[in-house]
Amino acid sequence: MMVGKRDYAVDRRLLMISALALLIGAISTLAAKLLISLIDLATNLFFYQRLSLENLSPAQNSLGLWVILIPVVGGLIVGLMARYGSEKIRGHGIPEAIEAILFVKSRMSPKVAVLKPLSSAVVIGSGGPFGAEGPIIMTGGSLASLLGQYLHLNAIERKTLLVAGASAGMTAIFGTPVAAVLLAVELLLFELRPRSLVPVALACAVAGFLRSYAFGDGPLMPLETAPAGPLALISCLIAGVVIGLLAVVVTHLLHAIEKGFARLPLHWMWWPALGGLIIGIGGYFQPRALGVGYDVIEDLLHANLTLTVIFALIAVKLTIWLFALASGTSGGVLAPLLMVGAGVGALLAHWLPGGSPQMWAMAGMAAMLGSALGSPLTAIVFAVGITHDANGLLPDLLTTSVAWGITTLLLSRSIMTDKITRRGQHIFREYGVDPLERAWVEDVMEPQAVTFAPTLDVAAAKMRLTTLPQLHHTFPVTEKGRCIGMVDYRAIHQADDRLLLSEILRPVGQHYLLASHTARQAAVMMAENQLTILPVLNSDDEQQLAGVISSNDLLKPTLRNMEEELVRERLR
Repeated sequence: MMVGKRDYAVDRRLLMISALALLIGAISTLAAKLLISLIDLATNLFFYQRLSLENLSPAQNSLGLWVILIPVVGGLIVGLMARYGSEKIRGHGIPEAIEAILFVKSRMSPKVAVLKPLSSAVVIGSGGPFGAEGPIIMTGGSLASLLGQYLHLNAIERKTLLVAGASAGMTAIFGTPVAAVLLAVELLLFELRPRSLVPVALACAVAGFLRSYAFGDGPLMPLETAPAGPLALISCLIAGVVIGLLAVVVTHLLHAIEKGFARLPLHWMWWPALGGLIIGIGGYFQPRALGVGYDVIEDLLHANLTLTVIFALIAVKLTIWLFALASGTSGGVLAPLLMVGAGVGALLAHWLPGGSPQMWAMAGMAAMLGSALGSPLTAIVFAVGITHDANGLLPDLLTTSVAWGITTLLLSRSIMTDKITRRGQHIFREYGVDPLERAWVEDVMEPQAVTFAPTLDVAAAKMRLTTLPQLHHTFPVTEKGRCIGMVDYRAIHQADDRLLLSEILRPVGQHYLLASHTARQAAVMMAENQLTILPVLNSDDEQQLAGVISSNDLLKPTLRNMEEELVRERLR
């Protein structure tokens, strides 16, 4: 157990986990490159009937009405893969990663690592309106989890590697290492500690450096906007409210459509094909709504589309994405949210003063992503990361914060957690320092402990117990101030009167605390050893008793924390 007052709780295993994270950063970059190549191959096969890795959009196809059947075929293939391969490949990746982290100790199967990228390549390559980021997050996380299981790491270390792999995969796809680290903090780690943050940051940094070899240098969607004017302050507030309300509507629509699929008298294996039919119909009327759509997002950011085209494109994209996602197929949500947000921002640019159309598209993109995912910091930094436009940072900050505030007030769950909740698993996403970690043992212990001498016989001890208040049931046994053991009320009353306490005491051993331990460390030791009271010693060597700490004492920090939250004080 680590002793001494310090800012962070770390040990030397951080070095080993960090070294593994460096390796995982490289592995996830290779996996991202493989996934993009598979998507390109599938796109060429489905829409152009050729073997090629050329990066082409499905919108350039010349299939006519036959294009409606392409996503149906892709949905059938993925349905079969999920039914007879692994059901875990269903969904867009991030909720499945969260579920693995929180409820199955960060264990993922080899099947997921193989089938997730294959199924996603089939879905996106056949026109599915998804991004590649969700599948690579799941794939990178799966590979890292398998490595952690192979090395017999504990659940916390496996979680760290899983998130490192997931975040590195996102970095490789988008070139946004800082946003990927923030995504880890806001969505996946469920803590903010050096033991996890350092390895995740290292993995993302490695992926960021290697990305230039896999995908080239420069931002994914370079943009340069003019600084926002004073009127942009009011406009950002309006845009934030509009996009926040839209995120609420989108979340409710997704939930309603998922319920509709669940009521169908068909096995879920067939749902992706039905979703594919909706995709095909939408793609026939708006071909640019098919596939990942990074080129469409870039056109929206640069104000290259007319108002009518933007409205039609976003309406179709949103519709086919919601039906495809609700059908349980495989694909990411970030790219569709970016497109919808950028489109709404581009529409609002015609009425909002104080900024250029490009600025409002960028702010809308960040706000939609942050409010729908419940990850505002990730979205703000992400928008700047993929554009390298620092002038958009302030509008992104205000618009996204307002939109996120709206969704937190009106939604109990985000798109990321709603599906997990409906499976009976509940998640609380707020971060805060544990009150037990803010308190030291010396702050909550009882320094004036009732002690017994080891030479006292049981009969005398029983007599003394009758005169003591029943605050505790376990007492230190001391000799010249040194704690040599603990004796409890039951042991005294069940022992022979002629025995000495030295004969029935429980030796201290390693079951003690120092005043410099945290209250959380005290709680952990009590829980591990099923004890309700522990002696507190001055040092490991001298064994001098400084007091005792009980489970009731551990309630004091929580009571103080409640007082800080609930008690309102007047100006003094």
